[in-house]
Amino acid sequence: MMPTSAFCRAQEAAQLQRAASEPLENVRNIARAAARAWNVEALWAESRESGHVAIPRLRLSAQEQEEDQQSVNENPDRGHAQD
Repeated sequence: MMPTSAFCRAQEAAQLQRAASEPLENVRNIARAAARAWNVEALWAESRESGHVAIPRLRLSAQEQEEDQQSVNENPDRGHAQD
């Protein structure tokens, strides 16, 4: 069963609200990532519902894109080890 776009948007909104109200940074980051994932799923659902199954574009703000690039790896030593 495929989720509807309305369900996906509701989940996205809930995760954004969680991110806005959460005092812990790691929980905020996880909630924002979950909201982005629900956004992508909502775009797919909207595409399915309209009868077009095209690849939807991910809507990320400039700040979200920067955060996404910075959070690629949570191990700060990765890539700096001496062989």
